[in-house]
Amino acid sequence: MTANWTILKTEADYDAASMRLMEIFHAPEGSDEQAEMELLSLLVQHYDEAHYQLPELDPLEAIKWKMTELGLKNKDLEPVIGSKGHVSAVLSGKRDLTLKMAQRFKSYLKLPASVFLP
Repeated sequence: MTANWTILKTEADYDAASMRLMEIFHAPEGSDEQAEMELLSLLVQHYDEAHYQLPELDPLEAIKWKMTELGLKNKDLEPVIGSKGHVSAVLSGKRDLTLKMAQRFKSYLKLPASVFLP
């Protein structure tokens, strides 16, 4: 089913486009469905950006979340940023993250660099 898609203006339009996108997500390369999928992806993305705001991500919360995900304890970060006291001060927010720490966290915890950007 190929529809004549236009700008998504309502939640119902968005829901219909999202459902269709899921139906044709693995469309064969070069097919009409693939072209429809690319269009729907843009329409859904545009609607998302216009109607939904993602919350700002706090770098310390991202670090703590990733530590939990990986089963890490504060002591596991000592080789990354320093002593037990230093790790504690950083994770509690008493000491600011430096660029060097952010680079190390990015590599060690496999976090995107954008987590550390304002």
